[in-house]
Amino acid sequence: MKYIRQFMIILFISFIGEMLNHYIPLPVPASIYGIVIMFICLLTGIIKVEHIKEASKFLIEIMPLVFIPAAVGLINSWGLISSKWYMYVTVIIATTVLVMAVSGLMTQFAIRFEDKNKKSGIVHEKEASKNE
Repeated sequence: MKYIRQFMIILFISFIGEMLNHYIPLPVPASIYGIVIMFICLLTGIIKVEHIKEASKFLIEIMPLVFIPAAVGLINSWGLISSKWYMYVTVIIATTVLVMAVSGLMTQFAIRFEDKNKKSGIVHEKEASKNE
């Protein structure tokens, strides 16, 4: 029952993202709206991590299955894209390098920020509760 409740929370947030996509005339995918809403809900504490943890973990574990339809679509469209395959490969390589670089830089920034806060004596709520 716990898993069903967690999936329903995720589906509800996804549904809100779909509704926003339908009613707001911006070129933003519904999934992005859903991710932003979920992030805000988690950040503000409206939804706690424990409320969606197991279902989210399961969805991440089966994520490779989501890419199968996209791969089949590419195979079916090979006749259209075969003449410009080098452009696709260039874009794939460039965006992969860009994502890796930005992810690495953001991780370094977060680690440095956390170290700076620890050195300056700022204690996070979780750490304070552990020490009590």
